[in-house]
Amino acid sequence: MKLIIVTACPQGVATRFLAARALERAANRRGWSVTTDSRGPDGKAESQPDAETIEQADLVIAAVGVAVDLEAYAGKRLLEIPVTAALPDPDAILDRAQAEAVPWDPARASQAATASAGKVSAGKRIVAVTACPTGVAHTFMAAEALTAAAESAGHQIRVETQGSVGAQNPLTDEEIAAADVVILACDIEVDPSRFAGKRVWRTSTGAALKKPTDAIRDALAEAVVLDAGPQKAASSAGSGESRGPYKHLLTGVSFMLPMVVAGGLLIALSFVFGIEAFQQEGTLAAALMQIGGGTAFKLMIPLLAGYIAWSIADRPGLAPGMIGGYLAGELGAGFLGGIIAGFLAGYVARFISQKLPMPESIESLKPILIIPLLASLVTGLGMIYVIGEPMAAIMDGLTGFLESMGTTNAILLGGILGAMMCFDLGGPVNKAAYTFGVGLLSEGSGGSAPMAAIMAAGMVPAIGMGVASFVARRKFAEAERQAGRASFVLGLCFISEGAIPFMAKDPLRVIPVCMVGGAITGALTMLFTVKLMAPHGGLFVLAIPNAVSSVLPYLIAIAVGSLVIGFGYALLKTGKAEVVATTS
Repeated sequence: MKLIIVTACPQGVATRFLAARALERAANRRGWSVTTDSRGPDGKAESQPDAETIEQADLVIAAVGVAVDLEAYAGKRLLEIPVTAALPDPDAILDRAQAEAVPWDPARASQAATASAGKVSAGKRIVAVTACPTGVAHTFMAAEALTAAAESAGHQIRVETQGSVGAQNPLTDEEIAAADVVILACDIEVDPSRFAGKRVWRTSTGAALKKPTDAIRDALAEAVVLDAGPQKAASSAGSGESRGPYKHLLTGVSFMLPMVVAGGLLIALSFVFGIEAFQQEGTLAAALMQIGGGTAFKLMIPLLAGYIAWSIADRPGLAPGMIGGYLAGELGAGFLGGIIAGFLAGYVARFISQKLPMPESIESLKPILIIPLLASLVTGLGMIYVIGEPMAAIMDGLTGFLESMGTTNAILLGGILGAMMCFDLGGPVNKAAYTFGVGLLSEGSGGSAPMAAIMAAGMVPAIGMGVASFVARRKFAEAERQAGRASFVLGLCFISEGAIPFMAKDPLRVIPVCMVGGAITGALTMLFTVKLMAPHGGLFVLAIPNAVSSVLPYLIAIAVGSLVIGFGYALLKTGKAEVVATTS
């Protein structure tokens, strides 16, 4: 039997890859010859088989989540299914294809699509935006989960992802205008002003990822109309999650993160020429240190404070926030002072904007003159005379403690941070530990031992789930084994969310074993005094010379934690249960 598998999903990679692999492995076990036809989010072919391969094919399975052009397969026996349907039981899909596939008729398919469109019109039109602080995993996984849940409920949905490379699949004005409801599944602040006048519902990426059906139901039932104007828009949307200081802090961290990565790696590159080579003026090492340590690291705290204030007060808060953040750096108040400066500037700017009445003749000057001036004055004077000196003392004490702490304290700190990273896999506790590590990394050019512990511990849950699905294959269903392979790769990239399908299905076993493995990994990295120059990248940062101070001990710590999780969960898991397909 010669089979062609066509896969496509709205957000691009994860689901279509897993669906293709699941069907391909099931077909290979039957001795079938398999060719794949992978399509992008727009439905266009990326690797379409040639005419001879199509002519020789006995069967075609189109596992798709978007509209695709299948005219090349006219006359071939073809079965079309949703892309997520291929994951739970690929063998059943192959049996169904053999029994139900019929010669593909493009004209008849077009008529069916028209009839289907009439049925879908009875559903709702939904647009959504997903965004998380790092813009890597939760952003795209939440988008796929919402898409699958909405389509299964008969609704039309378009999702814009605001990831680490900016907005992808941006929503058009026409799509927003036609939408019945807008879902903002965002862990950071995004500009909601373009949705003014629409019914809007706010939730988190975690809620959209783990319970997408509930998120869509709540949005349709409880979303409220967004008022016009930036400040009104920011406060009037219906919400399934709190929008307090935590979200403002994560917004600041998300904008600071690229600066931390660039600065840390540039400093590491300067060490290639020798640890002290940058001290010789005019050399490349000195230039790299000036760019990384002298410029990028100086901009970290102003960016953090500025975008915390921007999240609170919109654009008028940006200037006073950055001024306060720069003063925090100059006064030695560090990232803690920058956080306080950001909140102070943001809330002062918002108070002036909302509570300070102005004559109509000068109201237009508020956002460009009055708010920046008064908020900058209050923030700057507060930092210089009230906040700066106490926060500098706290930062000096914290830095001194980290530099002088004994082995026992270091191991304890690493264990606590490691366990926090594995507790909720991208949730508030995980992000609190990560923010702490990034903040310490911004305080010096010598790298951060806590950051090394945090990244290593964040890698092991996903790697461990991959190990468990391999060593205890009989306890895992086929879909779980597929998810385990993907989880292993995601873990190597420091994307701990790869373990979420397993945590969602079996939290009482997965969470404790992951916390134990993460604590061991964190403790070992602190014991080995490993330091890290970059806050993200997983094992790929090892390709940058001196990005990790001690490579072999770092790898040992990650391997030990991953094996503890893998073998631990393999022993604890009972039975054979499918993971939730929409979170893969």
